[in-house]
Amino acid sequence: MAETSAQLQSSVGTLLPLVGKSDTKPTWCPGCGDFGVVAAVEMAVKRLKIPSQNVVIVSGIGCSSNLPHFLSAYGFHAIHGRALPVAEGIRWANHSLTVIATGGDGDGFGIGAGHFVHAMRRNVDMTYVTMDNQVYGLTTGQASPTSMMGQKTKSTPSGVIENPLDPMALALASGATYLARAFSGDVKHMADLVAGAIQHKGFAFVDALSPCVTYNKINTFDWFRQRVYKLESAGHDPSDKLKAWERALEWGDKIPIGLFYKVERPTYEDLDEVLQAGPLAHQPAGLRGKESLLDEFL
Repeated sequence: MAETSAQLQSSVGTLLPLVGKSDTKPTWCPGCGDFGVVAAVEMAVKRLKIPSQNVVIVSGIGCSSNLPHFLSAYGFHAIHGRALPVAEGIRWANHSLTVIATGGDGDGFGIGAGHFVHAMRRNVDMTYVTMDNQVYGLTTGQASPTSMMGQKTKSTPSGVIENPLDPMALALASGATYLARAFSGDVKHMADLVAGAIQHKGFAFVDALSPCVTYNKINTFDWFRQRVYKLESAGHDPSDKLKAWERALEWGDKIPIGLFYKVERPTYEDLDEVLQAGPLAHQPAGLRGKESLLDEFL
């Protein structure tokens, strides 16, 4: 995608505007981990020199899902749990665009879990970044699908009695072809992972550990700093799926961040006969002389 953008800039003979901060200021709580995520996404897209008009950021509902408002790219604020199907539709309508879906653990792994699995199964060529804070922040602190067993929240005053969902293991089992975990306390490292995800051809998932400083007093920045370690420093081979499984299941005193797994496989766009002819947005409507039927909708 970066090469395509460079070719586009060369053809028009002028530098197109790159993605930057929008005029809308973030409304997150001071210290929220999501500030690190929006900075990392901006850094990654700027590094790849993708013009803002070629980037679409889609979100669901939640604190994290406000992210498209804060960057100067096309954005779509979808309903709760539905960021991925909207992003897939945009991608298939015009797969010359760089499509990035963003959201939170409640949005993506709760009501949106079915979409999460099937987008990976299809290997849609897009990037999905989740801001995982182990709690529902927007609705003031209920337990989320990734809240730890025993965690006391507004909805579980006696402690969570359900096992937390493991996003990394679920993504690996469902067919993600680029699988990474980042930490908001290391924005540069996260930007590297997001840039790699955008460049990857296939479904790329980046789970960002993004502490909620208001409603989650357990999984704090300090809590993560004492536990996270970088896979690249540990000699991890991201082409080894069995090793990726081992790392995906690791959570506790040590929590790995970095690139877990990467593999090249045909994408949905590669295999779909219609999309092989080019972006739908650039194809004729195929009404065979009945184009006037569209007049009432234009």
